[in-house]
Amino acid sequence: MPEPTGTAKLSFADKTLDLPIYSPTAGPDVIDITTLYRDGGVFTFDPGYTSTASCESKITFIDGDKGELLYRGYPIDQLAEKSHFLEVCYLLLYGDLPTAHALEDFEARVTNHTMVHEQMISFFKGFRRDAHPMAIITGVMGAMSAFYHDSLDINDPEQREIAAIRMIAKIPTITAMAYKYSVGQPFVYPRNDLDYASNFLRMCFAVPAEEYEVNPILSRAMDRIFTLHADHEQNASTSTVRLAGSSGANPFACIAAGIACLWGPAHGGANEAALSMLREIGSVDRIPEYIARAKDKSDPFRLMGFGHRVYKNFDPRAKVMKQSADEVLELLGIHDNPTLQVAKELEKIALEDDYFVSKKLYPNIDFYSGIILEAMGFPTAMFTPIFALSRTVGWISQWKEMLGDPTQKIGRPRQLYTGATRRDYVDVEDREG
Repeated sequence: MPEPTGTAKLSFADKTLDLPIYSPTAGPDVIDITTLYRDGGVFTFDPGYTSTASCESKITFIDGDKGELLYRGYPIDQLAEKSHFLEVCYLLLYGDLPTAHALEDFEARVTNHTMVHEQMISFFKGFRRDAHPMAIITGVMGAMSAFYHDSLDINDPEQREIAAIRMIAKIPTITAMAYKYSVGQPFVYPRNDLDYASNFLRMCFAVPAEEYEVNPILSRAMDRIFTLHADHEQNASTSTVRLAGSSGANPFACIAAGIACLWGPAHGGANEAALSMLREIGSVDRIPEYIARAKDKSDPFRLMGFGHRVYKNFDPRAKVMKQSADEVLELLGIHDNPTLQVAKELEKIALEDDYFVSKKLYPNIDFYSGIILEAMGFPTAMFTPIFALSRTVGWISQWKEMLGDPTQKIGRPRQLYTGATRRDYVDVEDREG
């Protein structure tokens, strides 16, 4: 922890407490309330932790007002333009951009762990064929602890490192296998001569009957999706991973918990929900009807894929994703797809309409990533698994950082209890009503 830069006085009832204030390298000051219950006998009430810093971290910083996202201090737009996903993985895991030799070594270690244990194929076959891919990868990630016993000791730095590399390397294979299983096609094994994104696309779309060539524009777009989703500070799934990790759970269980949390439509399922909304609108001529509904406060309809809880300005990831969306649509020559026609027109309206501009309801990353993945040929059920694939490195980085924090304790939020006070048990024959 840094040294306190000041003190905040909290007065209530007949008590006055002096609470340390810490100044971060970026962002608002933080008031330390860890002694509040001990010295004051009270808790704070903060549903959703909207005003609570749950940890100290050096990994990712978001300035929602400026529309800024930094990985280890590097702006996301620079990384998306100049870097690639595995280099970003190294940055998030270890804190600095790698040297050429370090990057080569890291890429080799990941590449050499992309295959999964052959017995895991039987595990896949235990699921129903129509199971959601998220259900499958949540289960398979948790089951990795049953296959890789040599990397479960969280107190051993070498085992933590092996587990981290394994998860980053194997999650594309697991995700592609979940997709192949859902469409009834044979699994495609990874290839060591392909880059991370190209390998994933091949494992998803290749079939044994013919050769498959990965288009570099599609591979680059996929790599950008991975990079832009790699980490996003203390969101719901990352906080879930940290909370699970605080109990001492093994790394595979912690990441499986994060995947399960990500599944929610308000979190990782947002891009799936955005595309479902576009399909519900159906055609360009129906857009005015839905725009009117979005503006009507009494109507429960909400435009999915617009605005963001953290970003009060344009989502910096969306700018990069829009460029990729334009490139992919141009490459594939998709002009007559009604869903994508609705998306393009809705995007134009949202960027020009005074209502959306004044409320800063700009298209966000979920809006554009859904368009790209749809154009590539992924079904909507695969959108959130691809998000989970991308975010795995962020979860692992946060988990490793948490384990190295000497102030870390098992997570134990408190509550504002409003239930019944103590009452005595009444035998069933004596109860009234």
